[in-house]
Amino acid sequence: MLLQTLKEAKLVLDWRKKQRTRADVYTTVKTVLDELPRAYTTELYKQKCDTVYQHVYDSYQGEGQSLYS
Repeated sequence: MLLQTLKEAKLVLDWRKKQRTRADVYTTVKTVLDELPRAYTTELYKQKCDTVYQHVYDSYQGEGQSLYS
């Protein structure tokens, strides 16, 4: 669900170059991960959000381009 949402609406051309689009991607990651079970502490939740965002940042250039293409 997260990756599909990001690909459909957030990972636009050059999304990594603009602060606003980077923030929008991070907010989307936080929103989706917030639906996980409450077993995670606040610190662990933040760490997971940061890790997922960094993976998306490193792996997806936008406009359907990724390391996995």
